Formats: sequence, structure tokens, C-alpha cells
Amino acid sequence: MNTPKDLGFYFPAEWEKHESTWITFPHNDHSWQGDKLADMYPEYFALIKAISTGELVNIQVHNDSLAEFIRTQLPIYEIDANQIRLHIQPTNDAWCRDHGPAILVNAKSKDRMIVDWGYNAWGGKYPPFDSDNESPSRLAEILGLPKMTPGIIMEGGSVDFNGAGTVLTSRSCLLNPNRNPHLSQKEIEQYLCDFYGVEQVLWVSDGIVGDDTDGHIDDTVRFVNEDTVIAMIEPDQNDDNHAVLARNLDELRAMRLLNGNALNIIEIPMPAAVVIDDFRAPGSYANFYICNAGVLVPIFDCLQDAYALKTLAQFFPDRPVIGLSAKKIIWGQGSFHCLTQQEPAARNV
Repeated sequence: MNTPKDLGFYFPAEWEKHESTWITFPHNDHSWQGDKLADMYPEYFALIKAISTGELVNIQVHNDSLAEFIRTQLPIYEIDANQIRLHIQPTNDAWCRDHGPAILVNAKSKDRMIVDWGYNAWGGKYPPFDSDNESPSRLAEILGLPKMTPGIIMEGGSVDFNGAGTVLTSRSCLLNPNRNPHLSQKEIEQYLCDFYGVEQVLWVSDGIVGDDTDGHIDDTVRFVNEDTVIAMIEPDQNDDNHAVLARNLDELRAMRLLNGNALNIIEIPMPAAVVIDDFRAPGSYANFYICNAGVLVPIFDCLQDAYALKTLAQFFPDRPVIGLSAKKIIWGQGSFHCLTQQEPAARNV
């Protein structure tokens, strides 16, 4: 069987033009316990509104009653209903980055296809996850796109792309025996290359405190252009995140891209610890989402917010960098990037 790479497909960088953004509307009160689910909705609708100013927002909705609730909220948050598409189908949780489709583009034909990775809720931590695992297949039908199924577990938050042949990931996640215990690092790299259309896999070690995904890359290191990454750091040596982020930084400094150049590394300090009910949530500025309308950055009402926004703005002269509160959303142990999955437009369209 020819792989997507064999056929000329690749996973575009997030800053390339989107056709739409896909999200899965939150309804699981195990992720946002008690009244925290309702408390996070204003931040969630603010995210939808920001995305919808530049592209369609496709929303997977668990049932009819939830769809009706969304319709009543759109005018309250001044969201243009013409920019929203609701798709009623069973869902388990909200983390569309991980269970949603990976949509690839063919550089020559401009065709698109879906890669249907397996999803097991981060090593089987949060069953049931059967409906979310079926999400890419359902979306392939909705979009009328062909799909390929690699047959292994892979989550969108565990990988980040520069659109020029390189993917970043972490050992703590992809080499965790709760994902694909039968595969070696070399074999996992081959899957990444074959089914994402990349040439090079770069590895850091681990993730931040409070991240129940075993160390997703989208909380620690992100590409902002083909040669540049932002790397989260923790200056406080007594903080639990200091050592792991310092180790990741050392590893990044030793890396070389396909052209032989070192990464251009931009350090951004972590926000002040986000502690909710004695639980330290994985607040991170790296969990931003790049959409047509701007770069949507989670902020946490602390002094570090302004520096993160100013730093990121240097690398996106073509769109605004927008800080949106994630103080309530982060209780679910994820943020804007975790909640979204881009549908890339055909290249050059």
C-alpha cells in the first residue's frame, strides 16, 4: 500500500491558510467537574468567536439539546451564525486536537485526505473514548475525503510541524508503553514520516506538571516558522517545571534541521502556576492556536502574559496575536490548541 507520503501528501504548518477549524463541544463534566463546565463556556465561546472572524467553525455536537443550547448562545456572544456549522454526532470529550482528523494536502494536485490515527484517551486514562475514536471516519464522510488508517495510536497534540519536512515530539508521550508498546522509536518515526509526509523527527524528553497526556509537545515547544521554535522555560529553580524544561532546552540547542541549521530558539517564561482546588493545571503559552484571524494565546491574568504576547507577535507580522483568558478552560487540563484542529485549505488557494 502506498503511504500518504508516497502519494505526495504532507501535513501543512498551522500558519498556512485554513478552510475551517473543527472543534468538539464540551459536555463531559468529568473533565470540568461540578459547575466548572458552565464556568468555562464564556471562554470557550470567546475562542469560537475569535476563530469565526476568519474562517468557518465546524462543531461536533453530542446531541440535539446541546445543539439548541449552542444556537441560543451565539447571539449572546455576538457570534455570526453564518460562520458556524453544527454536526450532531456522539462525542465523549472536547479535545479535538487529539481525536480529530489529521488532514493532509497534496503539494502538486492540491487534493486533501484524512489520516485516521487511533485514539485511546492518552493511554486509556479516561474511558469511554469510542465515539471520539470514530471522529476522523465521520469527518471523512462529511468532507467527502479519502482516508488512510495507520493502525496505531497517535494524538495531534503530541506533534508539531514546520511545514518543511520536520516534526517535533516528545519521548515521554510517543514512547510511553500505554500508546504503542509493540513499536520501537525507529518504527514510530517511520509511521510519522509515512503518514504525515515528513522527513525528520526531532525529540525532546518530557512535558510539564499537570499534563495528563504524558507530555504533549504543544505545551512545551512550538514552531512559529520553518526555522524558529518558541520554548517554554521556568526561571524559578524551585519550581517543578524548571528541570524538565531546562533539559528540553538543552536538547533543542543540539538539534539540526534538514538544511543543517540549528533551530532558532525563542525562550518564553511559563505563566505563574495555575492552581485550582489544590491542583496545578498545565497552563502554558505554548498552547496557542494559529488561525486565519490571528494567533490565539491562552493567558492567565499574570505578569508573564504581556511578555508572551509581545514575543509571539514578532513572528506573525501577517496576523494579530490575541490573548484570550484560559483561566477556566485550563481546569480541563488543556487549552486552545488542545481544543481545535485545523482543516487546511488546498495549497495556494
